[in-house]
Amino acid sequence: MLLTDGLAIVGGFIVVLLLLKLLWRCWCGFRQFVLSEIWQVDLRTYGQWAVVTGATSGIGKAYASELARRGLDVILISRSTDKLRMVAKEIKDQYGRKTRTIQVDFTEGQSIYPLIAKELQDLEIGILVNNVGMTYSDHFAYFLEAPDAEQKITQVVNCNMLSVPQMTRLVLPGMVERGTGLIINISSQVAVRPQPLLCLYSATKIFVTYFSQCLQAEYKSKGITVQCVVPFLVSTNMTTLPVNCMVKSAPGFAHDALNTVGYSTYTSGCLSHALQDPLNTLTGFLIILQSVALSVLVPDWFLMSSFLIRQFRKLNIWPHLHGS
Repeated sequence: MLLTDGLAIVGGFIVVLLLLKLLWRCWCGFRQFVLSEIWQVDLRTYGQWAVVTGATSGIGKAYASELARRGLDVILISRSTDKLRMVAKEIKDQYGRKTRTIQVDFTEGQSIYPLIAKELQDLEIGILVNNVGMTYSDHFAYFLEAPDAEQKITQVVNCNMLSVPQMTRLVLPGMVERGTGLIINISSQVAVRPQPLLCLYSATKIFVTYFSQCLQAEYKSKGITVQCVVPFLVSTNMTTLPVNCMVKSAPGFAHDALNTVGYSTYTSGCLSHALQDPLNTLTGFLIILQSVALSVLVPDWFLMSSFLIRQFRKLNIWPHLHGS
């Protein structure tokens, strides 16, 4: 009887802890995706200028436009001069904000950053959005199958990985000096679990996640916020997906994701993406059940199996996950 009573007490204690944990996560999810729509952080308090990389299309363009709508002047960085001029004109005409453009190709590596540093000099950079990124292949592919593999590896690493710490290095000192600043790094759900046939892209995006979390731990005491945004499906030029209840438009995603600033430093960006995230139980029992089902139906050993890899490879399609 003593053993039975003891086990019952332990079991009851565990159930109470799980319920409390669930309630806390539900509250956090409510704050992040519902209350944030009502009480938004005034992003102008971070500084006058926002810098957005990969700013001429997709999520980058949407972030730039949304930041301008919320009262910030915007510095657009991308490789196409014509597209930069077009987006800058759209922002000026629609929101009346100042814009500056910097034309560089992030795949070129270290050589571009002195120019960026010169263009950013003496500006009060309050927000940095590290969005620029590229894919290794336009479909599921083995690592050695990409055309011009040596060149492509360098380009992907320069664009997806090197750009994040290098851009951070340029703007962070000024933020620390002023005691405020916001750095938003765009990762991807493709990095949440290992993704065979997307190995280089998956690996570069998990770098963004870990770098963001470590930087947040290091600099939060200095007044700096580092947010990692981990989207699911977003309709962009790369994905060419129709917008629906599961796939967000780029402007809709940027709006929702910016609402979460001040509420979360690691976010799916919007409620519909949080509901699809098997590692995010912020919204309660539904997501817990989803997570359990996913782990049972597609466990890691099966995800990494040669059989499944061969089946995906036969599809010869791009999986339509976010690529900045």
